[in-house]
Amino acid sequence: MKIGAIEVWPPVVLAPMAGVTNAPFRTLCREQGGGLYVSEMITTRALVERNAKTLAMIRFESGERPRSIQLYGVDPDVVGRAVQMIAEEDLADHVDLNFGCPVPKVTKKGGGSALPYKRDLLRRILRAAVANAGTLPVTMKMRKGIDDDHLTYLDAGRIAVEEGVSAIALHGRTAVQHYGGTADWDAIARLKDAVPEIPVLGNGDIWSADDAISMMERTGCDGVVVGRGCLGRPWLFRDLDNAFTGVTERVRPDLGRVAATMARHAELLVEHYGGEAHGVLDFRKHVGWYLKGFTVGAGPRRDLATARSLAELGERLARLPGDQPWPADAADGPRGKSNARERVHLPDGWLDDPYDAAVPEGAELDSSGG
Repeated sequence: MKIGAIEVWPPVVLAPMAGVTNAPFRTLCREQGGGLYVSEMITTRALVERNAKTLAMIRFESGERPRSIQLYGVDPDVVGRAVQMIAEEDLADHVDLNFGCPVPKVTKKGGGSALPYKRDLLRRILRAAVANAGTLPVTMKMRKGIDDDHLTYLDAGRIAVEEGVSAIALHGRTAVQHYGGTADWDAIARLKDAVPEIPVLGNGDIWSADDAISMMERTGCDGVVVGRGCLGRPWLFRDLDNAFTGVTERVRPDLGRVAATMARHAELLVEHYGGEAHGVLDFRKHVGWYLKGFTVGAGPRRDLATARSLAELGERLARLPGDQPWPADAADGPRGKSNARERVHLPDGWLDDPYDAAVPEGAELDSSGG
């Protein structure tokens, strides 16, 4: 798969996930196999204002190539300036635009998965991004629409092609579904049929390498985007690498190997943040994902999730029964939050005119990370 001039093999992309896909996690995943590994969501306003936290979030490890940044923005002018900054200062090799985030603090400002409903505003943003990107490819990630009564993905796909976007990723859910229900792979097939000129990547319910192969066979998409399926499982990218090269072997680590990966993940976070307290605290969210399916009681899980230092974490990991085998089906399937929402939070009057290109007041967020 080619995204602009970038060759991506296997055709696998790590989805940007707030608080997860920082440099340490990308390192763990990249060591397992090839593909494209994207940063956490970076807000365009925070980037152009050179917010210190945001600038730290776009640091890549020396061996990370290609370097991919996902941007969130609602104002075409600010998006254009952010992309220009990335291109002129050589901050990345690829820019992805976020039109898929369903969280209320984003959609209520007209951003993320709410934005493609405003067709002309979407066009203005894409045009500004591509015009300022120089030789960098610009891609976009989106959802089917706001809800089943307000589907936008086919219109958005054609607009993207017309404005010079290099590839599109579609999460087969609407914003109101959030991460609930089942991803609509048929929508991915329809989008591929509608925009044959550029690569279409499918996203949603890829919990195993076999799911990725099945999605591509069923939809005809050019690649896959993996999000929640790799939480606590960076070795999923080894499985994906194997699957796309015809190797049947799959990684099935025992609890001892999982514990060793957990310890290394925490160490990388400490190094990344430059402080043990911050790094160990940030690691806590990963404990449940790593241990999914294993027979580990509530007490040991709680102890691991409340460790205050690498030494304390290491001692508690050492108490786990390292020879416990991979729990097979119990470790597979949905990971992370999967509840639908009752409604999507939108700006007042957002649905009145799908061609209104005005930027909502106060739409640009001033901090990054979702």
